[in-house]
Amino acid sequence: MEALFDLAPEFWQAAGETLYMVALTMVFGGAGGFLLGTGLYATRAGGLLPNAGAYNVLNVLINFFRPIPFIIFIAAVQPLTRAVIGTGIGTNAAIFALSLAAAFAIGRIVEQNLLTVRPGVIEAARSMGAGPWRILRTVVVPEALGPLILGYTFIVVAVIDMTAMAGFIGGGGLGYFAQLYGYRQFEPVVTWAAVLLIVVFVQVVQYAGNWLARTVLRR
Repeated sequence: MEALFDLAPEFWQAAGETLYMVALTMVFGGAGGFLLGTGLYATRAGGLLPNAGAYNVLNVLINFFRPIPFIIFIAAVQPLTRAVIGTGIGTNAAIFALSLAAAFAIGRIVEQNLLTVRPGVIEAARSMGAGPWRILRTVVVPEALGPLILGYTFIVVAVIDMTAMAGFIGGGGLGYFAQLYGYRQFEPVVTWAAVLLIVVFVQVVQYAGNWLARTVLRR
């Protein structure tokens, strides 16, 4: 316990780094995943903008990268990370890798949730003269908003988990803190402090996501 008190500044800094990584990952990865998912939905056979070529490219891209375990994914994208960020280690490098991994996962979740929109709603919009982009923007996305919020909540929780592995490239955060000051120094109290704070983060995110989804679905 004394070790934890001594490490309090590092502990809260690590907590801030975790939140920073999660927030920026969801901004960049969330936006990229939404574009991928809507692209898959719109270009699939029978979709709003059917295009077999575009759909197959997006589908293969997501199916290729999504199953890769994140610890391997970090190493695999390091050359690209260096080219874009200028370094393969550190918090910004971790955010880049996290954003890519999250985008591929979110893309599939967005596609699946958009597919839950009833075809009758889309046909009603078409009968009133709405074009594909207007239907997508004003009908499909609003109708699927509740499930989308739950899907994004699931990804936020997964990203919190993935930040723990970002420590392997010096990304910082609670995972790195637990590994450096807890596991390597044989201080289980330090390790469990990091674990418990991660659990708190997850519970808060899950509660907020569930509440927001319920609020949207009631409208």
